[in-house]
Amino acid sequence: MDESETGTGTDAHPGTNADTGTAAHTGPDRQTGTAPRTGTDVDTGTAPRTGTDVDTGTDVDTGTDADAGPGADTGTDAAPGTNRHPGTGSAPHTGPHTSARPGPQPAHPAPGAIPGPALAAPGPDPDATPGPAPATPDPAATPPTLGVGMVGYAFMGAAHSQGWRTAGRVFDLPLRPVMAAVCGRDPDAVRAAARRHGWAAAETDWRALIARDDVQLVDICTPGDSHAEIAIAALEAGKHVLCEKPLANTVAEAEAMTEAARRARERGQLAMVGFNYRRVPALAFARRLVASGRLGTLRHVRVTYLQDWITDPEFPLVWRLRKERAGSGALGDLGAHIVDLAQHLAGEQLAGVSALTETFVKERPLPGAAHGLSAAADGAGRGPVTVDDAALFTGRLASGALASFEVTRVAAGRKNALRIELNGSLGSLSFDLERLNELGFHDHTEEAAVSGFRRILVTEPEHPYLEAWWPPGHGLGYEHTFVHQARDLVHAIATGTDPRPSFADGLQVQRVLAAVEDSAGHDSRYTPVEPAPVVTAPA
Repeated sequence: MDESETGTGTDAHPGTNADTGTAAHTGPDRQTGTAPRTGTDVDTGTAPRTGTDVDTGTDVDTGTDADAGPGADTGTDAAPGTNRHPGTGSAPHTGPHTSARPGPQPAHPAPGAIPGPALAAPGPDPDATPGPAPATPDPAATPPTLGVGMVGYAFMGAAHSQGWRTAGRVFDLPLRPVMAAVCGRDPDAVRAAARRHGWAAAETDWRALIARDDVQLVDICTPGDSHAEIAIAALEAGKHVLCEKPLANTVAEAEAMTEAARRARERGQLAMVGFNYRRVPALAFARRLVASGRLGTLRHVRVTYLQDWITDPEFPLVWRLRKERAGSGALGDLGAHIVDLAQHLAGEQLAGVSALTETFVKERPLPGAAHGLSAAADGAGRGPVTVDDAALFTGRLASGALASFEVTRVAAGRKNALRIELNGSLGSLSFDLERLNELGFHDHTEEAAVSGFRRILVTEPEHPYLEAWWPPGHGLGYEHTFVHQARDLVHAIATGTDPRPSFADGLQVQRVLAAVEDSAGHDSRYTPVEPAPVVTAPA
């Protein structure tokens, strides 16, 4: 038990209540480094600030381990605003708990209609979060809180922190996300991450994080080998769960997680898997076009996702290159994204695949320090690479449409090159993640003399999510997908609506990945994919 749990640890914000956010701040303002704030707190609309702002807005990861696990935290908790367990820490609760799992709240409206006469036919995205027409917000009203606890704090932890920190400041949400605690195994590193990213407290055991009364949602940003254990425990403890992709390392783990999510749904808890590329506005808009029939009968889907960060054969053997930690290599890391995205845009699942995989560098130096996708060798020897460097596979969708997929982490010069194209009887769509505010669209019903791919700049307020952002022409970036992910999950929780992608969706992707590995291990034979289970909301 660490010092803050016994009531002897240092608390930088006297009297802080992590549930209500009404505590005064007494230190220097980290955002401006100058004048303290003395007016109304813009985050909560309640407490005056006189100093420290724990949200630095920085999205740089300084932790060395993305995963978290058991371990005693024996040092003083330096995370600002820390309020560990009610009644035992140095900042006990002083009022009623306002962040219990809430009942239904008014939902945010689905993004608006497609602009322009040529593209006016599609209706709203059938997968979008439903809701009534927007009401005029009451500036005096403070929505109930949703306490978030996150396990893992490196690359994905930093991205998810950005989402939770920002969503309620951009969108009018029915619940106010409160960043209650972050968890990691290294006490010093997790405290540094808490300070950097705006978490009120730090834990070193994910079980303690799940047990916190101020956490209603557990966000899992660890390597895949711990997803199942943490997610199932959180759901059984009555928490909502957001889990990074891929859902698990094996089909059996994903099945157990999906069953746990089904049982939890009957009790009112929701579970979602984090395929964030669905939340790129251009891709959400593409889904609307397909769903409204603008492409006609789908014939082709082709997707590539190319990176180069392990091209150097001397790049160390980090956890992403070890099957027991990552499950697979480029296949699970990148392939999970594009399988989900292709099926989501097409509106149908893969029925079977034929695949090749390859590991070009069989052995690598053992790792020392690691930061996100960067690492250094420790000079202590070498070890075997036990995952794929690249995967190439074809597939057939349920409708008979053909699909092709390529993923690699050794494509020299390609940093994060995700490209997807869909071709149908009436038109085509194309998207490039490195130009993520643009969508290519071809209407094949136009006369040949004027037809061709048009560039749609997806920055209008009528486009998905963009009603809350900048004036037209001012683009968004990668980090905004995590803001949109948080926004959608909060609305689902508030309305009791099943979030998408669900754990069942994640299980289906896991079955595709397993079929790819099976096919590649048997001379590329065509391998059927078992359909995902049908999950229905409780009556």
